[in-house]
Amino acid sequence: MILGIGTDLANIERIAGTLERFGDRFRNRVFTEVEQRKADRRKDVAGTYAKRWAAKEACSKALGTGLRMGISWRDMAVSNLRSGQPVMEVTGWAKERLETMTPPGHEAIIHVTLTDDHPWAQAFVVIEARPLA
Repeated sequence: MILGIGTDLANIERIAGTLERFGDRFRNRVFTEVEQRKADRRKDVAGTYAKRWAAKEACSKALGTGLRMGISWRDMAVSNLRSGQPVMEVTGWAKERLETMTPPGHEAIIHVTLTDDHPWAQAFVVIEARPLA
């Protein structure tokens, strides 16, 4: 069953400007160390950050909160499987919210997809509840 759906569109040039203006203060407030290492290895640093920004926004919407109620940017983190598939991990208040949304006898699965076409980055998140075996 679907527990939540969220999407977001981010302007890569706006994220590039924010990175230029605020640098590490912005990076450290919003992105985990894993996300920062990934972005810093990429040719399109701003595009990588913009996709992850959009994913965090989309995840907060799928959680039904937006970025309020104590959710932190760093409570939502995007990494990639060896295949390249993005995955979302939640911690802190976001994890607590996910647990309260998940019906008894189910596990929550967060699906995330990312795309970009300069100057736009987009993310889509679906939170699914699957019955336990």
